[in-house]
Amino acid sequence: MFSMQKIAKIAGFGYLIIFITGFFSNFFVLENLYIPGDGFATATNIVHSDILYRIGIFSFILMVLFDVLLAWALYMILIPVNKNLSLLSGWLRLVNATIFGIALYNLIIVLKLLSKNAYLKTFGTEQLHAQVLLFFETFNITWLIGLIFFGLHLLVMGYLIYKSGYISKIIGILLLVAGIGYLIDSFANFLLPDYANYKDIFLIIVIVPGIIGELSLTFWLLFKSKKIPKLMETQ
Repeated sequence: MFSMQKIAKIAGFGYLIIFITGFFSNFFVLENLYIPGDGFATATNIVHSDILYRIGIFSFILMVLFDVLLAWALYMILIPVNKNLSLLSGWLRLVNATIFGIALYNLIIVLKLLSKNAYLKTFGTEQLHAQVLLFFETFNITWLIGLIFFGLHLLVMGYLIYKSGYISKIIGILLLVAGIGYLIDSFANFLLPDYANYKDIFLIIVIVPGIIGELSLTFWLLFKSKKIPKLMETQ
């Protein structure tokens, strides 16, 4: 049996791991290696930073694993509010984690393409670089689809937190705003031909409330979890 406080600590720890691994892989690895529209530069960066790229993929895999753990922990914590909605929130997070795991396949294929000379002989240099760009773009698009489910997850979780009475309503509001932001940004990316012109605005709408809300929830789970009602025994 797990106490609710222990489950909250697990959730808080999981959130920290997700923040660290996601930030490292996305901003320290991919942002430095992937050059949009330039397959040659991207391929060159990956070949010259092979170990860093592999660590980035491994870090993303860890993020997915802890996302699954977090989906379970948050489900348990929010059951006292509404069991059905808590279950829905958990499933939405799991769908996002699954889609992101599928997206990682593209990054692994890029690694395989650039690590074997046989592919260079098959495709030729220009075709190989075009393949690299295609797989990176597929990774980004697949991730974007997953974020639609993540946005829905934040909406449901934000509502449950707002109604809970034992977690700060401000955190719930921030997560609701972040969820709406994720949905707007994801659909705008698909629907607006000139999305690139507004990208920074959309990112601010998503990132600011998302980071503040999820970090606030992380610290609440780690340090304020004694407020969770002791109405429920895990089975």
